[in-house]
This record gives sequence, C-alpha cells and structure tokens, in this order.
Amino acid sequence: MHYQISPHSEAKLVSCASGAIFDVIVDLRRDSCTYRDWLGLKLTAETNRMLYIPEEFAHGFQTLQDDTTVCYNMFEFYHPECARGIRWNDPAFSIKWPFPAPALVSEKDQSYEDFNDEASLDYRSDRVYRTTDHQML
Repeated sequence: MHYQISPHSEAKLVSCASGAIFDVIVDLRRDSCTYRDWLGLKLTAETNRMLYIPEEFAHGFQTLQDDTTVCYNMFEFYHPECARGIRWNDPAFSIKWPFPAPALVSEKDQSYEDFNDEASLDYRSDRVYRTTDHQML
C-alpha cells in the first residue's frame, strides 16, 4: 500500500487493461469521516471500470489472474523523499484480500512495520494509520 506525503501528495487513476485485480485504497485524511477506512473492489479488462484514488489515500492491489496488466495515470511525479507505505497484511487494517498469502511481495513492501496506535498521527511522518471500519464492494 503506497502513498506520497505533502508537498507531493499524489492522486491516481487506475484501470485494468488485461486480466483482473482486487484494488484497495485506505483513507489517510485525518479530517475525513472515513479516516482509516479501506475500500476494495475488483477491476477487470471486461468491465472497463476505473478507480480514482485521491491524494492522501494509500493504494495497493492484488492480481487475480495471470498475465494481468494494470494502467496508472499519476497526477504527481515520484518523489522518493515523500514516498510512504503500509504493509498489505498489517493486522491493524485487517484488509480482506482475496488471496490471504500472495505469491509475490517485494522486499520493500514486506519491510513496513506494523501500525502502532501510539504512533504520531502527523501525516508528514513515516508513520501509518489504523483502519477501524471495513468495506468491500
């Protein structure tokens, strides 16, 4: 689950050109009534659906078929100093992925620490945020 912090927060538009994915976003906007909630939905080449991911949302996906192609439209350049992440299986978020143990996860994505309730809620820090409610479409 990736995102960029201010001053280089990024919005994204994601679609699936071939195959299928389970796409997940997590709301990290502290002033939002859905703060720390997650939403997951299936995107496929057949449905031609797209997912708009606003700034201050973490984003990740799991492929559901072999030979899947995902298309990203990024609204900001990549800035490594602003890049942050949440581990896909962090128990604090309890995201209900279709495959509980994905076949391939990068070292970087596996290295994110568990969320800590005592962590600073400063969005500009390296900390991540806890999801309290869960929704799946």
